[in-house]
Amino acid sequence: MKRTLLPALLIALLAAAGNAGATTDADSPKGDAAIARHLDKLGYTYEVDEDGDYQMVFDVEGDRTQMVYVRSAVEDFGSHNIREIWSPGYVSTAKQFPEAVANRLLEDSQDAKMGGWVKQDKTAMFVVKIDADATTDQLSDAIDAAIRTADAMELELTKKDDL
Repeated sequence: MKRTLLPALLIALLAAAGNAGATTDADSPKGDAAIARHLDKLGYTYEVDEDGDYQMVFDVEGDRTQMVYVRSAVEDFGSHNIREIWSPGYVSTAKQFPEAVANRLLEDSQDAKMGGWVKQDKTAMFVVKIDADATTDQLSDAIDAAIRTADAMELELTKKDDL
């Protein structure tokens, strides 16, 4: 899978989510260095957003691209430390998803081997949760699962390549 950055696409998605903002070198975000080491080892091109999350855009089948985020924040539950990988698959024009779309996302969550769909404002994000100390290969697999699942859903629901 060829890797490439599409800055205009990243800016457009962030603006649509209400998260766009300029940073300077003095206040640039710091991402989790462990993620950077894994992504560098994989040869992935990335940017760090204002939340310290790693953003990447991958070329996928059919001259399509797909955005993915590896979150720097680690969530805890009991003895588990969890990292999330997000990839958008659908953006609604309304505050609520249409019923058919919401049901389709639930069905796809049932079928997914890794991860499930969540609603983030007007965006359906496919989220894969892995151990925060996952290996490079495990992180790569999680990124791949997020990309493939989100891109397939975007194509099914919209017939376009917007995300």
